[in-house]
Amino acid sequence: MVMSLVLKKDKKVICTTRCLDPPIELPQELSLTCEISKNKTYSLSKFPQFSLIPDPYNLHEKSEWGKFLNYLCKYEKVALINFEQYKFYILPPALASTSSPVNVAYNIDNTGSVDTRPRDCESAGSHLEECGGTNTVEDHKCSRAEETCNEFQSQVPPKNFIRADPSYLKTLGQAHSGWIFGGIAELVDNSKDAKATKMDIFVDIIPLKKSGKDVPMLSLIDDGQGMNHDEVMKMVSFGHKQSDKVDKDHIGKFGVGFKTGAMRLGRDVLVLTQTTNSRSLAFLSQSLNEGKDNIEIPVVSYCRQGQRMEVDLSMQSEALAKYNLKAIKNFSPFNKYLIGEKAALFGTGTGTQIYIWNLDEWGSKYCLEWHDGLKGGSSFHQGDIVIRSKRTRSRQGQISQKVPLDYSLRAYLEIIFLVPRMKISVQRTLVKSRPLSKFLTQTVIETGDILGRPVELILGFSQLEWERANCGMFLYWHGRLIEAYKRVGGMAHSADVGRGVIGVVDLTTLMDDEDGRVWVHNNKQGFQDSEQYACLEQWLGRKADEYWDINFDALKLNKENCVFKPDHEWVQCDKCRKWRILPTDFDSRKLPLQWFCFMEPFKGQCAYSEQKMAPGIVNVSTKRSGYACLLKDSSDEKVEGVMKTSGTDDKLINHENTKFPALKRLRKGQLKN
Repeated sequence: MVMSLVLKKDKKVICTTRCLDPPIELPQELSLTCEISKNKTYSLSKFPQFSLIPDPYNLHEKSEWGKFLNYLCKYEKVALINFEQYKFYILPPALASTSSPVNVAYNIDNTGSVDTRPRDCESAGSHLEECGGTNTVEDHKCSRAEETCNEFQSQVPPKNFIRADPSYLKTLGQAHSGWIFGGIAELVDNSKDAKATKMDIFVDIIPLKKSGKDVPMLSLIDDGQGMNHDEVMKMVSFGHKQSDKVDKDHIGKFGVGFKTGAMRLGRDVLVLTQTTNSRSLAFLSQSLNEGKDNIEIPVVSYCRQGQRMEVDLSMQSEALAKYNLKAIKNFSPFNKYLIGEKAALFGTGTGTQIYIWNLDEWGSKYCLEWHDGLKGGSSFHQGDIVIRSKRTRSRQGQISQKVPLDYSLRAYLEIIFLVPRMKISVQRTLVKSRPLSKFLTQTVIETGDILGRPVELILGFSQLEWERANCGMFLYWHGRLIEAYKRVGGMAHSADVGRGVIGVVDLTTLMDDEDGRVWVHNNKQGFQDSEQYACLEQWLGRKADEYWDINFDALKLNKENCVFKPDHEWVQCDKCRKWRILPTDFDSRKLPLQWFCFMEPFKGQCAYSEQKMAPGIVNVSTKRSGYACLLKDSSDEKVEGVMKTSGTDDKLINHENTKFPALKRLRKGQLKN
C-alpha cells in the first residue's frame, strides 16, 4: 500500500512524502511531536519498519527535507511522531540528501521501550538547528518541557486496538460451513469482477516437501485483469473501504470473499497474479501462522517489463521481498521452478491463479471428490467436482432429493449467473451454461413494484424440474444466484402445487440501498430479513399462485407421456458470448459443438444486439421438425377443462420405456358434494 503523506513540524510543512506499507491507514498530515537523542533509545532494530520517500511539491519542500535529514544525522537524533496508540520513529539515513528516503520504526507498546521525552525544538529543517549542542541553558528548558509533556501524556487514556490471532483464519471459513461450494463461488465472483473471459477449475495431485506425501491441490485460473500490489494488499486485508463507484455488474461488496472462500476450502492458499506491468505473489496460510501471536501474510511484488521481472522496490524493500519469498518456499510446495512454471501460463497476458492445498476434510477423507471423466461428447463423460456427502441443502417445503446443483459443481456453475458470459471449465471440460429463463415453456414475464422499486419476474414450466419433483424461485443479485428453489405461496404448503414451475428474478435494484447498504448476507447464500425481503415473498407468492391457477388448473396430458420443448431454443456464441434465438423450425441437435454468430441459422454478426423476450407474452411455437411425438396414434386426454396454447405441437421426442407419474392438483377451498 502506498500513501501520500505531508510531514509537518510546528504547523510548518517539511515535505510531502510517499509512505510505503504503513501498518495502518494514516491521515494525510502528520506532525513531529519532538526529537530524542539516538543514544537515549534502546535498539530500534527489533521494531517493524516501513519507508518514507520524499515527493516534494516544490523546491522549498525539497530544501527543507534536506535540512531535516542533515539535522538528524548531525546531532544523531530520532524524530518521534505519536498517532493514536502508535509511536513512529524516523531514523536518520546513512546519507543525508534532498532525495534520500528514510526508514520509520514503529510500535504500539504503551510501556515505551524507547526514551520518548520531547525536546523544546521550535521547528524542522532550518528551524531545528536552533536546538544547537548539549549542556546549554536550552537543555534545561528542554528538560522542563519533557516533564510537562510526560505529565500530559499520562493523563491521556490508552486506546484499544485489536490484533488478529491466526485462529481467526479458521473462523473465516465458517462463513461457508453450511455449503462448501459457497467458498468456490466467492472465487468465481472475483474472476467475473476482474472481467475474465475464461476460468479453469480443477484438482491436481502434488507432493508436499515437508511430509513427502502426495496431496490434492485445487486450482482456479482465469484470464482477467489481474491485481497490482495495492489491489493484492486490499484482497488479503480483513475488509476494506468500499468504492463509491456504482457498478451493477460488480459482485464483490464486503471485502471478505477471498478470505472466507479460500479458508473454507483449505488451510493454505497461494495467489499468483499478473497485470500489464506487474506481478505479485501472496500467501495466506494457517500452516505458516501456526503458533504465532498475529497473522503474517507474505506478499512479493515485481515490476514487469515484457517477460523481465524485477522486485518492485517502490512497494517493498529487497530484504522484505527475500524474506517473504523464503517463507512461501518453506511453507508451500512451490519453489522457484514451480512458480516459474505457473507464471508461464500467463504468457504475455494478464490474469490470476489461485492454488489451495491441505483441503478441508470430512472424517478421514476430503470433503470434495473429483473425476476427469472420459473422452466423448455425452454429458456422462464430463469431469466434475462433487461434495462427497451428496446431500441436498435444507429448504422450506422441499421434498425432492434430486437437486444436482447442491452437490455437483458443474450443475451449480451452469446456472450461477443470470446472463453467463465467462467460459468455465471443471476438470478440464467446458461447463455448458444453462440460463434458466431460456429453458422454460409457457413463459410469462410479470412486472411489479415493491416499495417503489421495479421488479421483473420470469415464470415458466420446466419439464426437467417436474421430473425431479422440484419447483421454486431462483433469486439473483447483481446477476449472481443467491437463493435457489425458494418455495412461495402454495408451493410452501403442498408438494403437488407448483411442481415444475420455476421463477427467475434479479433483485439488484430492490436489495441495494442508495446509502450503500445491501440486504444480502456476506456469504452470498441468502438475503437478510428485511422489509424488502418480506414484501418480495408476498408478491412472489401471489404471482406464482396466479400462474399455477391459470395454466395448471386446466391442462391436458398426453397418454404417451411426451415431454415439452421450451418456448424458445437458444444458442450462445463461443466468441461474443451473446445468446441468440433459434428459428422454430430449426433442429438444435444439428448445431456444432462450437457455434458462432456467422453460422446457420443466425448468419449474423457478433456486433448485433442480444435478443430478449417481450414481457407479458406466452410464446409457444408451432409444430417443429424433429420434436413431434414418435407415436402417431397418440391422443390427448383433457383434464379439468382446456389449457390456453398458441401452437399445435410443443412436445419433445418421447422417451422409450419411460413413465412419468401423473401430475396432481390440490384445489383450494372446500370440496362440494
